[in-house]
Amino acid sequence: MAKEEGTSVEPRQRKKQRTSGSQEAKAEKIRRTPAPERAPKYVSFQRFAKIVIGCLAAVISGMMHVFYLSAYHERKFWFSNRQELEREITFQGDSAIYYSYYKDMLKAPSFERGVYELTHNNKTISLKTINAMQQMSLYPELIASVLYQATGSNEVIEPVYFYIGIVFGLQGMYVTALFVTSWLMSGTWLAGMLTVAWFLINRVDTTRIEYSIPLRENWALPYFACQVAALTGYLKRNLNTYAERFCYLLLSTSTYTFMMVWEYSHYVLFLQAVSLLLLDIFSVEQSDKLNGKKGTFVAKVIKVFEFYLLCTLPVTLNLIVKMFVPHKENEHVLKFLEVKFGLNMTKNFTLNWLLCQESLQAPSQDFFFRLTQSSLLPFYVLVLIICLLSMTQVFFRRMSGKSKKETVTLEDGRIGERPEIIYHVIHTLLLGSLAMLMEGLKFIWTPYVCMLAAFGVCSPELWMTLLKWLRLRTVHPMLLALILSMAVPTIIGLSLWKEFFPRLITELTELQEFYDPDTVELMT
Repeated sequence: MAKEEGTSVEPRQRKKQRTSGSQEAKAEKIRRTPAPERAPKYVSFQRFAKIVIGCLAAVISGMMHVFYLSAYHERKFWFSNRQELEREITFQGDSAIYYSYYKDMLKAPSFERGVYELTHNNKTISLKTINAMQQMSLYPELIASVLYQATGSNEVIEPVYFYIGIVFGLQGMYVTALFVTSWLMSGTWLAGMLTVAWFLINRVDTTRIEYSIPLRENWALPYFACQVAALTGYLKRNLNTYAERFCYLLLSTSTYTFMMVWEYSHYVLFLQAVSLLLLDIFSVEQSDKLNGKKGTFVAKVIKVFEFYLLCTLPVTLNLIVKMFVPHKENEHVLKFLEVKFGLNMTKNFTLNWLLCQESLQAPSQDFFFRLTQSSLLPFYVLVLIICLLSMTQVFFRRMSGKSKKETVTLEDGRIGERPEIIYHVIHTLLLGSLAMLMEGLKFIWTPYVCMLAAFGVCSPELWMTLLKWLRLRTVHPMLLALILSMAVPTIIGLSLWKEFFPRLITELTELQEFYDPDTVELMT
């Protein structure tokens, strides 16, 4: 009886094994069957149409931002109805002195004489002659005055409108560069549209163009945004030779211009250099500088040396500054940093006055409330956490010796393997850490937040990374990632439109009054 039962069970097991084997064979056959490929002409046309539409959207976004700034500026100050002196008063703060140099260049009998007066200026500081062009970074005013006279604009437009028009145009370029950067990171121009929307809604924390137009950062940050966009494109994988050369040329040009127009640009570029150094150390990509196989002793020594250089770089720079720069020139900067970080105390009036400035204090709670109200901060934190976890996962996978795939597809869900994403995450963390100490740096960090948050919610690869961790069984992860990358930004955009668009229209329709009779009487 037992033998009969054993013989009856064996055929059933064999039948099950044959059935499962046939199913696996069918699945393997389906998997190996090549998917029908689209015609090359159709793919190229689709890609070309996508690029054209994205570029048009980027340019239109920049132009709309310029028109909005112009209309808002006119409504706020009644600019066209003011006299020349009253218009200059609208340049609030000490930044109005930059416009005065622009006027001096226009009043000079010749270009050479105007440049000489700027380089041998004895009116700014009493009883002292300085090179105002170099010390105050007056190259924007110099170029603006040359363009105004060379183009014959003196017969068409007033000098103040020409000056303001250039700055507003740069702000349009600023928005366009942020659009392109988010587009390059996510692969869809929908991210660029969301970046522009968040930038405009949070403009109190993204720009100071409404406070004072001649500020150096209003001239410099658009070029920095172009530099970041070029660097993002340069770091992307599978970049052809022509695109790589274009990105490198734009990167070099924008970096040089950024350094020329802002005296504090080297601090921002130092943070960027640290970010690139960390990218080179912890990147999953093999460095082109290492002429050897990954994991060799020489490569490891170089990596350790780079890490040591990064850790000791601040101390080294401090020693170099003290050796080659006169102590009196940098003493106030070093003392300010010591007092700011609680390493020392001082009774110096200038340092205490600087510490009382709002831009050098920690940001208030209203700043975080505004970012949360516009839904920017929550999505930024979500995107940042996913990217950091993915970067950590990739790093430990690399340390464990697992082989890296040559081509990472959307289905893999590894957002942390992309070099441009690693760079942006490191850079935004460094800028954010400093912005938490000094509120003035939020005008560099918050546009970055807009760009990174918009990239994340519109990126199918980021949603795919999250869904791979959740291991959903009911819905295919790739399909759900594509749906989320379209649905989430659409819902965010509609909610922002419903809540903030009426406020923007109200700001353009309300007539505000700006007049300071005491200042006008004093200046006349």
